Amino acid sequence: MAQETPLWEVFIRPRNGLSHKHVGSLHAADEVLALQAARDVYTRRGEGVSIWVVPSKAITASDPDHAAETFEPTADKIYRHPTFYDIPDDVGHM
Repeated sequence: MAQETPLWEVFIRPRNGLSHKHVGSLHAADEVLALQAARDVYTRRGEGVSIWVVPSKAITASDPDHAAETFEPTADKIYRHPTFYDIPDDVGHM
């Protein structure tokens, strides 16, 4: 069976000061070719200042079917919410 070309996830930062955003996926033999392909496919109109390519197999994601188990436990920790704390009057507007 022939070896499959690796799948890469592509992230683009549109301009300095902003976060990288996932824009899509592509197949490439290595990271150099993945960067070149990402540039050619996802920045044709000059919409990026930085490109990240990450092997898809290196990404671990939470399961949407288990969202309640993953995210709900934070709701019962009221000390994590800023409404739990009293702000002194002399602090001013926060």
